[in-house]
Amino acid sequence: MTRLLSLLALAASLGLAQMQMSVEQLISFVRSSIELKHDDKQVANYLRKIKLTHKLDARVIEDLRAMGAGPKTYEALNDLREATASLAPPPKQEPKAPRPQIPPPSSTEQARILDEVREYALSYSKRLPDFICTQVTRRYLDPTGLEFWQRQDTITAKLSYFDQREDYQVVMVNNQYMDVPYEKVGGATSSGEFGTLLKELFEPETEAAFQWERWATLRGRRVHVFSYRVKQSKSKWRISWQRQQEIIAGYRGLVYVDRDTPIVHRVTMEAVDIPPSFPIQQASTVLDYDFTKISGNEYVLPLRAEVRMREGKLLVRNEVEFRMYRKFGAEATITFTPDPLPEDQVQEAPEKQP
Repeated sequence: MTRLLSLLALAASLGLAQMQMSVEQLISFVRSSIELKHDDKQVANYLRKIKLTHKLDARVIEDLRAMGAGPKTYEALNDLREATASLAPPPKQEPKAPRPQIPPPSSTEQARILDEVREYALSYSKRLPDFICTQVTRRYLDPTGLEFWQRQDTITAKLSYFDQREDYQVVMVNNQYMDVPYEKVGGATSSGEFGTLLKELFEPETEAAFQWERWATLRGRRVHVFSYRVKQSKSKWRISWQRQQEIIAGYRGLVYVDRDTPIVHRVTMEAVDIPPSFPIQQASTVLDYDFTKISGNEYVLPLRAEVRMREGKLLVRNEVEFRMYRKFGAEATITFTPDPLPEDQVQEAPEKQP
């Protein structure tokens, strides 16, 4: 699902004007639209703004139709076929040689790793110092459901962490100074990133079921990736809609653990079994941790979180960054909103040998 979403985001980022696209990109886009059940008319309208670089074969169109492409999408694809009839066919893709498989840890080793990570997670908050940091939340909306994102606003807040408790105070909205409690800004918000998520996931009473998935590389570090599932009856994840309705959702996701230490570098969460009557039908979070220095000492602290939700066709995405950590009680004046983190700080790298 992450790959499909990212493809649609790429298409959206290229704009609504006529754009060039390869046949392979076209196939990926239509497959994504089918998977995400996007509106047939909107997908067709988008396809009519595309200029293909190579000839579109009728067999490709029929394959997409068999996968579930709607009638208007089918019509738009045939228009593209006619428009590209004089072009050369797309180049043949040479099959890539399979990468050597890296064996997973033994079941005994996996159990040891999870035991060490559990001990790390349950004591994580206690090891954190009291500090202040700048939290930047960039909020995006898409009313079409096609991931044509529109920037809603940028909220810059002072986050204080004292005695293992978080406090948020909004300082700027769209670089205009404000002084309001975080809960008063409205819209989609999140909190609890400093230890709460880790602690609740690894508490014995949560009874999370873990399973080895794969190796990965994240911010240059080799990591174990474990999948997990938490039943709704054991969950503490609360999802609220306009402060009028609230549910506790079960969830599943991935945990990225350092190869050589029990440090967690990323946790993902996806809500499952949401009641059909609840307005929010999809909710997910990706939380990244990284090493940060405060008063000369190094700690593992949240780096970035991405929160996504869907209500009907309306999509919501919050990109939250944690910057400028400093000792609690230090000068905390915020005079600007930092630029977004570079992509190589948040994207998983292609698999490679350890």
